[in-house]
Amino acid sequence: MSRIRITVAGAGAMGLTAALALAEAGCEVTVFDPSASLASASGMAAGMLAPAFEAALDPEARDHFDLLLAGRDLWPGLEARLGIRLDRSGALAVGSPAHLERSDQALRRLGLHPTGIPRGALADLAPGLAPGWTSGVLTREDWRIDPAQALAALRAAAEALGVTFQARAATGFEGADRLVIATGAARDLGVVAPELSRLHPIKGQLVRVMTGAYDGLVIRGEGAYAAPFAGGLTLGATMEAGRDDLEIDPERIAALKAVGAGLFPAVAGAVGDIAQAGVRAATPDGLPMVGRGRHHGVLLAVGARRNGWLLAPLAARIIAACVTEGEAGPYAGRLDPARFSA
Repeated sequence: MSRIRITVAGAGAMGLTAALALAEAGCEVTVFDPSASLASASGMAAGMLAPAFEAALDPEARDHFDLLLAGRDLWPGLEARLGIRLDRSGALAVGSPAHLERSDQALRRLGLHPTGIPRGALADLAPGLAPGWTSGVLTREDWRIDPAQALAALRAAAEALGVTFQARAATGFEGADRLVIATGAARDLGVVAPELSRLHPIKGQLVRVMTGAYDGLVIRGEGAYAAPFAGGLTLGATMEAGRDDLEIDPERIAALKAVGAGLFPAVAGAVGDIAQAGVRAATPDGLPMVGRGRHHGVLLAVGARRNGWLLAPLAARIIAACVTEGEAGPYAGRLDPARFSA
């Protein structure tokens, strides 16, 4: 019996994770992407797997905590498969008393039990945090990965199973039996996937500040987050709905750095920084479209907003089930692209 041939359009978190799952299911997979993975929104991301704070602080995600948590809970298996490391140390809200109260109550409404952190412990959990912050709110439910490490490991694991890569955009099925569209905000394949018209772009800007190594927790401040990366802190990220350009806005970057300096004084004296911009895709209800498209043989894994990394393993499981006629799991219906049909 011949193997099912799959074209995957897009080599970000969704595309690579789907390609690996399909290859493991015995399919013949080719991934098409004209750009380097690190230049994608997935490569630019801070790598947060954050079901708790996403659902607590983002109105778009508030009703989907169970789904976000299910996505996160698939990551330990992928961690073992890829040989990468998940940072399970958690995330910490820092800010005004009102911000901490909102964060604490929102986390508790999700059924979680956040921990109030006094100043003495803050110094250990977030080395270099400004001394004016005297308390914080901690949840261990949010994890983190290194996006560059994860992208490289996904590609290596896929290649080891025979997945091939083409450094160009897919214009259609490319001779395959199935087409998996995981192209973020791009709509170039709208002819075969009219569902892509439901996507709208969200531009995000962040800045990586060379403060020296930081090995503390992700900090959720007021107006920005601070997350570790090799050599310093990632400060982000803007959410600019309707924008699909990659132009760096100095004023927005300056605002992120100002919030970052209020959290970590080392930001103000950093020797350099790198500003980056990426474009994500979102759907009208804030959840991605994952599953069979309207046209035969087309599958979608798009529109994850800012939860592409978090939901990538869940999306991959659903895509593989669609191809192999396996069990898609309890969340496939909520992510079905057909939910937007008239």
